[in-house]
Formats: sequence, structure tokens, C-alpha cells
Amino acid sequence: MKKGKSILSLVLAGILIALMGFAVLVGFGKTGTGAMKNIKLGLDLAGGVSITYQVKDDNPTDEEMSDTIYKLQKRVEQYSNESSVYQEGKDRINIEIPGVTDANAILDELGKPGSLEFQTQDGETVLTGSDVKSASAKAGEDDMGNKEYSVELNLNEEGTEKFAEATEANVGNQISIIYDGEVISSPVVQQAITGGQAYITGDFTYEEADNLASTIRIGGLKLELEELRSNVVGAQLGEQAVSTSLKAGVIGLIIIFLFMIWVYYLPGLASSLALIIYTEIVLLILNAFNITLTLPGIAGIILSIGMAVDANVIIFARVREEMTKGKSVKNSLKTGFQKAMSAIVDGNVTTLIAAAVLWFKGSGTVKGFAQTLAIGIIVSMFTALVITRLIVFAFYGIGFKSEKLYYRPKKERTPINFLGKKHVFFAVSLAVILIGFVVMGVNSSKGNGALAYGLDFKGGTSTTVEFDKDYTIDEIDQEIVPVVEEVTGDHNVQTQKVAGSNQVIIKTVTLELDQREALNQALAENFGVDESTITAENISSTISNEMRQDAVVAVIIATIFMLLYIWFRFKDVRFATSAVTALLHDVLVVLAFYAVTRISVGNTFIACMLTIVGYSINATIVIFDRIREELHYQTKTTDLADVVNKSITQTLTRSIYTSLTTFVMVAVLFIMGVSSIREFAAPLMAGIICGGYSSVCITGALWYVMKVKIGKKPAAKGNNKK
Repeated sequence: MKKGKSILSLVLAGILIALMGFAVLVGFGKTGTGAMKNIKLGLDLAGGVSITYQVKDDNPTDEEMSDTIYKLQKRVEQYSNESSVYQEGKDRINIEIPGVTDANAILDELGKPGSLEFQTQDGETVLTGSDVKSASAKAGEDDMGNKEYSVELNLNEEGTEKFAEATEANVGNQISIIYDGEVISSPVVQQAITGGQAYITGDFTYEEADNLASTIRIGGLKLELEELRSNVVGAQLGEQAVSTSLKAGVIGLIIIFLFMIWVYYLPGLASSLALIIYTEIVLLILNAFNITLTLPGIAGIILSIGMAVDANVIIFARVREEMTKGKSVKNSLKTGFQKAMSAIVDGNVTTLIAAAVLWFKGSGTVKGFAQTLAIGIIVSMFTALVITRLIVFAFYGIGFKSEKLYYRPKKERTPINFLGKKHVFFAVSLAVILIGFVVMGVNSSKGNGALAYGLDFKGGTSTTVEFDKDYTIDEIDQEIVPVVEEVTGDHNVQTQKVAGSNQVIIKTVTLELDQREALNQALAENFGVDESTITAENISSTISNEMRQDAVVAVIIATIFMLLYIWFRFKDVRFATSAVTALLHDVLVVLAFYAVTRISVGNTFIACMLTIVGYSINATIVIFDRIREELHYQTKTTDLADVVNKSITQTLTRSIYTSLTTFVMVAVLFIMGVSSIREFAAPLMAGIICGGYSSVCITGALWYVMKVKIGKKPAAKGNNKK
């Protein structure tokens, strides 16, 4: 790169950082378009709308309630993936939608959940709402090429059979769609519909088609509901929680910048500038795509910043290797980026596959996690392979060409005999996993639950209290929550303010009658509350069984696709199976950590486990990429064990540095964050340590054992001393 172009590149990079920084911090125009303050925040950070529905039907069954809750969950995800739907008492359903403040507008858009029937002209009901799996507005073209809009209906298995019979008998006649006794559409049957998919066409605008689809969706509930109450609720966490988390992110970034510059000199400075751009782009994308951000989401972004360092570490480790061989700075930079490409692409694509599957198959927080993960992966690849490269070559182009600016000479490390200790590593891993299962068994036998399930998984008690003053969120956290924790023994209390009143909703673990009375008495004694005005209801988990099943199915499918991709890229199924086995190992170890520490298993549990899955597979790919490269140079006398030991040793610095920088980001968050963030950060720190351990000590050894036992024997035995 010529000097003029290099100067221009650095100037443009500086302008880009400044402009995006201005956009993120201040924004443009009167409304501050693009500003971080305009990012859509979740219930925990900004509050939202809470709507409670009463079931009209007498004595609804658990199955009917569960099915209705799940369908409503799918319905409200149009507003935010972080929306939650849960049961209150025996016959009420509560919906909480973050980032909105107009309850009436939500109620109008959501529709009134009532009865839905499909009737023939003679009044015979051929379908009900429970037969409809989904309904959505679709755009297309008519025979003349003009744009037209329709409603696509997908029926379940039972509905498919019933509709096939009805349409076959009523070709040329109308089948009316009746919602709460009112005809909302009367399409004419053109032909028998036997495949379970039907289209309602007409002279629709998109809004009309979308409204019709919305009405059919909401009418597809098993139970009829009526609105009982709606409130605008405040944030669950105070400004202090948000500010400390943001400060943690800034401090973590500064530490990483200093570390990268100290270790990699000028390339470290280039990667630090690229990381600033990375952070700014992620925040702008969150704003542009209106993604709801919760406090665990902030933690996820901070974690992804730590993981974004990985690509830069891989690149600069390669550059140093080339310079150690005696190559010039320029050639080392070019070769380093080229050789790092496959490891970076394979690792990130593998994780991106997981994110895509989680997005399509998951629901609720799983979808939200998948969004953030995918954004982080794509942006980190772009900044590492494009921005970092541009900046580092620009530095070289303007005259920073001395070798001293790029690396300190080191002797090539003698390969460490990791495989010689493989039996010890395997035994330690099995012991830790076994301890986890034993602890879960003991806790379960004592009636305490295998894991410390929180509100999100187990449900609890929602207590509504009318105070004599309007407490702020921070005052609630500092004054009211400690009293509740002392009485109930629950250290994961969730609170919400009801806008326009002095009411506070307190959510705890399920309280028995004597605990409720003790809590009421404590609130009366400490805050002068009138006990007779306190109301309490048991609530179900916000993560329904169906959502858990969605998450499990999504993870299984994602694992299969990752396995297939690794198999395809590395041309050896043993790479894939050992990678997935190590991934399972990391998940089980972190599960053991949850069991032993009794950290609450709540909404962040799924995000934590999924983060570890993505982190673990990425670390493994880097080592496998090096083994694959070394295998190209093997001869008939090459000892396979030496190849594996050499590959792990060559990537050891990368493994340590990446684990360290990611750990630092999460550790700062743990030290400075509020209790809910600590519960997210602690198992993540355990997962980072475990991921680093498994990638270095387990994955290579697993592949070697499979290669030797399942494939061909090594051509010659080396000095693999035990």
C-alpha cells in the first residue's frame, strides 16, 4: 500500500470511529437517530406493558392453559423476543411486553382472544381456531402481474383432514370465518384443499391481510380470554445497574486494549482500533433493527467483545510465526492473514450455523440470544479480516516497518506432550461431571430440586403492594428488596413498579401461607403498608415446557448441522465427533458448576449455556485447523502423536490469550455488576475456563484416540512417553 493511500486509510478509519462514536453517543437530528439511548430496552431496563387475561371457560385444564400460553407467546414475539407470557393463579394469563408504554394500542393490535370458527353456508362448523397452526400475510402477483396480498393458513394434522372433506364438498361455495360471532371473511372454495395449506385471496391491502391473519392467529387459542387489567410497569432494575454494567464494559475494553498493545505492539494497536469500530457497529445494528436489549443482552455484547479478540489473536500469532522463520514484515503480515483465514472462517461459520438454527427453531430468549450472537459473529469477522487488515497495512505503508514494532524474537517452543497426560485429563473431566450428577441427585432426593430453579423455570408468587409513597427503582432495590429477601430466603427477587401509582409488584419463589403472612407483616412494620390491600397470586414459569422443548430441539439440530459442517470442511468425521463431544463436555461441566454452587437457574441459564456452546466450538476449530495443516506435511514416518502435540503447542498462546481476554471482560462484569448479572457472569467464567481446558487438553486427545482406534494405526511409533 502506497504512503498516500495509507495515510488516507488511517484518516478514513479515524473519521469512521469519530462519526460512529458520535452517532452512538449523541445521534443525529432532533430525535438522536442512531444513539445508544434509543436502543429498545427490555422489561428489566425500561419496563413495558403488562396485560392480564381472565379465562372465560370454567375449570380450564393444564394442557389447555399451557397450549394457550405458548400460542400467545408466539403471538407477542412480534413486539419483542423478550416478551414473556405466564400463568397467574388457576385461570389467568399474564403478558409482559418490553419497550412499549401504550397498553391500549397493544390491546388493539393484539386483538381480543375469542372463539374462531369456519362455517359452511348451512351453518355447519367444519374447523375451529385450535385446528389452525399459523396464519400470516403474504405478498404475490396475480395472473396479470399485479401485486396482490393474501393470507396463508397452515392447519394441523386433524384440521387438514377436516378441511379436506369440507372443501371437497363445498367447491364453489363460501366457507365463512367467524370470530366471536362476527363474520370476518367469506372466501369461496375454488378447489378441494388437501395439503393443509390454504390461501385467502381478495382485494386486500397488506394491512387488511395482516389484520385478518392476526385475528385468525389470536382466535386460534384453545381458550377464550377477556382482558382483566392492563398496566404500564417500570424497569425491574435501576439506573445504577445499567451504569455499572456499561462502566464494566468500558473498563474491560481498556484492559483488553492495553493487553493487546503490550503483547502485539503495533498490530495490537490496530486491533484495538478495530474493536472500537466493532463495538460501535454492533450498537448501531441493535438500533437499526430495533432489537430489544436486556441486561443479560448487554452482558452478551460485552462477552462478544472479548470473543472478537480471538480472530485478531489468531492472525497476529500467525504473523509472528512467519517472522520467526525469517520472513519480512510485509510478507509475514500477508501470510499471517492468509493462514489465519481458514480457522477464523470455519470457527465463526460453525457458530453462525448454530445461531441460524436457534433463530428459526427457538423461541423467546433463545431467539433473542441468536440475534445478538449472529450480529457479533458477522461484525467480528468483518472487523478482523477487513478493518484490522486495513489499519495494520496502513501503519506499515506510512513507514512503521521496523520488526521491533511487530514482535519480540522468541525461541520456537518445544512441543509439550499433552497426549502423554490424556488419561489424567479424561479422568479429571469425568470426575467433575460425575460430581455434578451426584450433587444433583443428592439435592433432588432431599426435595431441593436437582438444580436451584428460579422464577423463570419453576414459577413463584407475585405479590402486589400499595405503598404510601412513590419509590424509585433504586430505592426499591436498596430498601424494599433486602426486607423481602430476609423474610422469604429468596435472593433473586424481581420487582416492578406500576406506572401512575404507588404499587410495586414483587416476584419471589413460591411462598406458603405462613411465608405470605410473614412477608405482609414485615412490609407493614417496615413501610407502614396496609396488610389488607396486599394481594398475592402464584404464577407459572415464564419459560414454558414448549419453549424448553424448542430450545432443546434447536440445540440438537444446531449440533447436527455443526457436526456435518466440520465433517465436510475437515474431510474426517472424527474431527466432528470429537468437537461435539468436547462441546457436550463443557456443557456438562458448567451444569455441574450450577449444581454445586446452587446458582439460580433462570432466564439467563439458556443464554449462558448457548454462549458456552458457541465459545467452545470456536476454540476447538482453531486447534483442528492447525492439525489439518500439519497433516499435509506428514510422511510415512511421521508420528501422529507428535503432530497433535505440536499443533496444540503452536496454538497454546492463542488459547491462553483468548480465554484470558474473554475472562477479563466477564470478570469485570461480575465484580461491578448487580446480583442478576453476577449470576450470569459466574457460570460464564466457569465455562470460559472449561472451554480453554477442553480445547487444549481434551479435543486433540479425543481425535487422536479415535484416529488410532477407529482409523488406521500411525505409520510409525514415536517417543510418546507416558
